[in-house]
Amino acid sequence: MTTNQNAESEVYQGQFGEFTITKGDRQGVILYRTALMVAALSFALGAFLVLKFGDDAFVPVALNILYICFSAGLAMSLLTIHIYLAPLHRTLQAFWLIGTVAAIAIALTHSEPLALAIYHQPITILGVGFIFAALTGIFFKEAFCFNRLETKLLTPLIPLLLLGHLFGILSVALEQVLLGLGAILFVVFALRKVFQPIPPDIGDKSVFAYLKQQAVS
Repeated sequence: MTTNQNAESEVYQGQFGEFTITKGDRQGVILYRTALMVAALSFALGAFLVLKFGDDAFVPVALNILYICFSAGLAMSLLTIHIYLAPLHRTLQAFWLIGTVAAIAIALTHSEPLALAIYHQPITILGVGFIFAALTGIFFKEAFCFNRLETKLLTPLIPLLLLGHLFGILSVALEQVLLGLGAILFVVFALRKVFQPIPPDIGDKSVFAYLKQQAVS
């Protein structure tokens, strides 16, 4: 894309015509990246507590708080991410909603803290796992659009960790390795987004306008 700057905005030549990147567009990207950072740091801190202080009594309570922060960050990311295919975007948001409802149901119906209930009863992953499916969708989109190594690794890693625990095919040691690696890669991904130019995260707005016009015609 080529650009032509003026005092108020930048004008881009897209596939279906010119478009401008506004202050609101930029704020949306900043919000998206901030939300990703919240989710990444919550996930990483939770993984650190599990790996370093797994047997301590305070860990399950701390994990509940971190899970709420992670889920909230992911929700905001899914609201502000730019995805050309609206059905895919809505599907990822629906996955988050299903996973959140499942997490609430698990928390209300089990005496153990949420993290312990999920760990001790892997079948619960069939519900709460949807929220991580939404996260994996973000990783896949970022890997496809920006060819980032960390997102290419995270896209299969998260499902492998969850499904491996669900079916009991991973040793505890391997689960710990995957959890730690996933936490590191997630933080690397979020940090690299901070330094990425903003326009690529907005995408070609002429494509969004074209798809919207096609949907209503």
